[in-house]
Amino acid sequence: MNILRKSDLAQGGFAGIKEHRLVMDDQVFKGRANPGVSQGLGHFVYLADAQFNPMGQTGLHNHKEIDVISVMVDGQVTHEGSLKHGQSLLTGQVQAQRAGGEGFSHNEINPDQAKNRMIQLWVLPEQAGQCADYKLYSLPSDGLTRIYGGADNLGATFSSNTLIDVGYLKAGKSVNLDQRFVMYLAQGSGLVDGEVVSDGDLISGDSLVFETNSQVMVIIITLLN
Repeated sequence: MNILRKSDLAQGGFAGIKEHRLVMDDQVFKGRANPGVSQGLGHFVYLADAQFNPMGQTGLHNHKEIDVISVMVDGQVTHEGSLKHGQSLLTGQVQAQRAGGEGFSHNEINPDQAKNRMIQLWVLPEQAGQCADYKLYSLPSDGLTRIYGGADNLGATFSSNTLIDVGYLKAGKSVNLDQRFVMYLAQGSGLVDGEVVSDGDLISGDSLVFETNSQVMVIIITLLN
């Protein structure tokens, strides 16, 4: 088991954003990754924990042949661009954007006078040349939601052998996995193999026993068996 703590990494940023990049996989960032960052899993190649300045924005930019997943931890952003222009992403919601071969442009804006917080993940598509697409998920108050990956999912998520589950878990809950995983703790704290983990910790390994000791928000990446 490996634990990478956000607090051990340098903070960077761009435009109106300050962020910690925890995953910069060699599939995309070989030779360009920040010191100390982690590799991903499967086609999962990037994770950044970002705060937008009050009224801050990313600026309009383009993506192609990448799937961009945004998890709203605190506050909100307003989404502008070629997919779902004007859509708001609120606390407890997740947006998944597939660029495909068509590509998309977007700008994420913090409309508030206070900082917000958003986790962004990138996943490489397994099939090139797909059409651009957009999905939005609202997380329940307790439990994990599959927001990316799977095979015969009838369009509920973008299909992939890389799986992403996101959700809130109440104190006293547990997660047990007997497979390779990456887990990011976005809120709260708990125990992994008896070791305390908390907000901003990225945990990876070959199996997982995670017990919450407060309400948590977690992002868990695994591979389709």
